[in-house]
Amino acid sequence: MRAIRFSTTAYETITMRFIGYLILLALIGYGLWPYASVYRLDGAINQQDTSELAGMVDLPAIRAHYKQRVAAGVKGVLPSGDPESAVNWIRQNLERLGDSALEQAITIDWARETLREAVTQATGQSPPYLFAGIDFAFFESHNRFLVRIGQLGTGATHVRFSRVGSEWKITDIIP
Repeated sequence: MRAIRFSTTAYETITMRFIGYLILLALIGYGLWPYASVYRLDGAINQQDTSELAGMVDLPAIRAHYKQRVAAGVKGVLPSGDPESAVNWIRQNLERLGDSALEQAITIDWARETLREAVTQATGQSPPYLFAGIDFAFFESHNRFLVRIGQLGTGATHVRFSRVGSEWKITDIIP
């Protein structure tokens, strides 16, 4: 039996290497992309004008995450039972009041101040520089990126970025 030999030309080898390098470059670029958003956030939280920060924050998503946490807390304290009971009526009203309270409490100014306070608490610096307070920043999944401001176990603030379209936006702030 004869051995079958596959030969590649120099052109095919160069093409495959070029494609490999392009894929590697794309992966490195995707890996660095959210860090560029963190860099932009560092400048945005120190500005008086919140317009740049407003473009980086998804307030409805943050409110939805807080609503889930509040609802879980209310269900733990006031379990649902008989639909006609007073406890169920109180639980439903707390959930409705929670929605309007979140609309009023979670604003761009709240996000800016929460992030500034977290960095100041982690670093003791004034004005706060975000990079000095970051203890951890890495992907949770291909479209979610987590930043921890402060050391774990010391009241750290977690900032979750999610890829929304072609941008990385803050979708949750967990103080």
